[in-house]
Amino acid sequence: MNKIYPNAHHALEGLVEDGMTLAVGGFGLCGIPEALIAALRDSGKRELTVISNNAGVDGFGLGQLLETRQIRKMISSYVGENKEFERQYLAGELELEFTPQGTLAEKLRAGGAGIPAFFTKTGFGTLVAEGKETRQFDGEWYVMERSLTADIALIKAWKADKSGNLVFNKTARNFNPLAATAGKICVVEVEEIVETGELAADQIHLPGVYVQRLVLNASPEKRIEQRTLRSV
Repeated sequence: MNKIYPNAHHALEGLVEDGMTLAVGGFGLCGIPEALIAALRDSGKRELTVISNNAGVDGFGLGQLLETRQIRKMISSYVGENKEFERQYLAGELELEFTPQGTLAEKLRAGGAGIPAFFTKTGFGTLVAEGKETRQFDGEWYVMERSLTADIALIKAWKADKSGNLVFNKTARNFNPLAATAGKICVVEVEEIVETGELAADQIHLPGVYVQRLVLNASPEKRIEQRTLRSV
């Protein structure tokens, strides 16, 4: 089975439809599937629900989809770097499901593992717990959280072999494996593709069984979200 597609647009062809739910990897702008997000923008598909730790920045990453009004709902942990997100949310034009960061990670992990719900201490006694089941274990109160799955996962990896086995680059690993396993179909943007068998088994972070499509983006922009310098 050939998993390699010539470009990001072809990798999404025949997959994305209006109203779908997508899980998108990345943390800030670190490890985001830049080319796949741009191809999703160009697809023109609308009414999308996007699960992602953040919403990109104005004009880049998922911020592009907010500008074109293709996203109906965000399920996120941190959205503070995007003024258009703020404007749409405060104007009632965008739905938001705010989720604590660790809970969001576990929602995706559990969804990918086939676990429908779990209990966590995080959020008990706050707005996060409103309307949710709570239960006491060993004298401590917990909130039940439903897991998350997606129709499609769009993720970024550093290197893949032709079978779709993946290696992530340091902190760019972040939410990418979690998003991948939570998606029914996983499309991966990578910087290098090697022959099957070239990756040592101990190097592989995510096995190719989770990956349906691969696209090469050898020279991503890798924009820095907030450049911070120190004087010397």
